[in-house]
Amino acid sequence: MRARGFTQDDAHIFCLPDQLSDEITGVIEFVRDALKDFGFTEFSVSLSTKPHKYIGRDENWTMATRALEEALERNGLDYDINEGEGAFYGPKIDIKLKDALGRFWQCATIQCDFALPERFDLAYIGKDGKEHLPVMLHRVILGSLERFIGALVEHYAGAMPVWLSPVQAAIIPITDKHLKYAQEIEQKLKEKQIRVQLDARSELMQKRIRDAQMEKVPYMLIVGAREQAQQEVALRMRTGGEQGTMKIDDFVKRVLQEVKEKR
Repeated sequence: MRARGFTQDDAHIFCLPDQLSDEITGVIEFVRDALKDFGFTEFSVSLSTKPHKYIGRDENWTMATRALEEALERNGLDYDINEGEGAFYGPKIDIKLKDALGRFWQCATIQCDFALPERFDLAYIGKDGKEHLPVMLHRVILGSLERFIGALVEHYAGAMPVWLSPVQAAIIPITDKHLKYAQEIEQKLKEKQIRVQLDARSELMQKRIRDAQMEKVPYMLIVGAREQAQQEVALRMRTGGEQGTMKIDDFVKRVLQEVKEKR
C-alpha cells in the first residue's frame, strides 16, 4: 500500500462564495457514487480546521469552514473535527474508505481555498459591477490511484466484479478440434468490448479450468463438439461451478448487463 508512484485525480473548481455549499455537495455526491460503484459501502469523514501556520484572512477561513460544515450536514454525514489539521491555505474534508479487512484508507478530499485565488490575483465582476475574489475548491475523488487500486485488490481478494475484472471470460476448447470455434467466439466477444482470453494450451481441460479459477476469472466458456454443433458454450462461473449451456448471444447480453449495472 506504500506506492512508489503517487498519481492523484486532482481537479479544481472556481466558484462564487454563495455557490460553495452546492459545489461541495456535488463533490460529496460524486465521491459517494464512485465508492458505491467500486463496492465500498463504509467510510469515515473528518473536517480539518485552520492550522497554527496559515495564509489568508480569518474571515475567509470562517466562511470556508462553515461552507464545508453546511455541506456535510446537508448530506446527513457524521464527521469528526480535526482541530488545526487543515491545509495552510484552507480547511478540508477528508473521506477514508473502509476495506474488507476493516482498515481505513485516505481517499477523497475537498479543500476550500480563498488564499490561492488571491495570490494568483484572480477576480470576477459581481452584480455590483465591482471585482470580487472567487473561491477555489481542490477536489480529489479516489486519492492516490495506486493506493486505491491496492485497496480495491485487497477488498475483493483479487476476485473483481465482472465490470472490473481484467479478464471477464476465459474460453477453453476441450481439444484442438474445437479451436476454430473457440476463436470465433473470441472474436464475437471482442467485438462487444468484452475482455476475453482464449486458453488453447496443450494442458488438460481440468487444469486450464483450475488455472482460470485461480486467476479469479469470473466466467469460463467450455467448448466441445456438442457446443459447436449447437452454437453454444458450456458456462462455468468462478463461484458456483457449472451453469449449463447457453447461446453465445445470451452470454454477451448477460455480461453487458452486469457491466452496465456494475454488479
